[in-house]
Amino acid sequence: MSTSVSTASTGEGAGARLAWAVTDSWTMTRRELAHWARQPVQVFVGLAFPVMLLLMFNYLIGGGKGVEGDYVDFLVPGMFALTMVFGLDATMVAVTGDLNKGVVDRFRSMPMTNGAVLVGRSVADMLQSFASLIVMMGVGLAIGWRWHGSLAGVAGAVGLLLLLRFAMLWLGIYLAMVAGRPELVAAVQILVWPVGFFSNAFTVPGGMPDWLGAAVEWNPMSATATAVRDLFGGSPGTGAPSWPTAHAELLAVLSPLALIALFLPLAVHRFSALSR
Repeated sequence: MSTSVSTASTGEGAGARLAWAVTDSWTMTRRELAHWARQPVQVFVGLAFPVMLLLMFNYLIGGGKGVEGDYVDFLVPGMFALTMVFGLDATMVAVTGDLNKGVVDRFRSMPMTNGAVLVGRSVADMLQSFASLIVMMGVGLAIGWRWHGSLAGVAGAVGLLLLLRFAMLWLGIYLAMVAGRPELVAAVQILVWPVGFFSNAFTVPGGMPDWLGAAVEWNPMSATATAVRDLFGGSPGTGAPSWPTAHAELLAVLSPLALIALFLPLAVHRFSALSR
């Protein structure tokens, strides 16, 4: 009898803690969303920057080297993947800003779930990333891109893109706490550029030197871009098939999950250590 009561109490306690954590995390999410209303220019720039890159590569630089078929069908999904990698600086600056301004210390003095600040920041970032993806899809349709697959394929492509963003987000949060100060974020953000541009977002690896082409094919962003092109039913480009391209969808799932498994616990541990 006592064992049953103890088990029920434990279950109720766990449920209460989970509800408390969800409530605190949503409160922190609403705090981040309120910043959008006070800083509309920053939100606009975050949405406009990937659109500018898409238009620039399509109209000014277009015609990726070695790409067969419709370049727009090849480029636009690659730009979707690039959008999920870029733009982490806003989250990184927000995290370091809260740490340096004592905001996190004030939150710690309240009866709040540890880590709710990070969860709130990550949810807000994912909402903005989803909005950015919708805008990019609208611009892509306006310049002639079309998906040729099923709605299930479109949903799968969007899911892979958001999974990549979630992985890059926790990498960014961890690096922001390592950097410690907003002025160092720019230096850390530079590390993201090679991930974005040493990829198959704009052109196929077949037109690159062998060593560079191999590195590009194993880039997690390249795997996502290739898988998304396939799910949208668009142009795969060209080039000799390789293991990474033949198993792009598998890599597009496993690579982000590996990054999340590594950097989410590191970020949470780093955040918890700051409170000691």
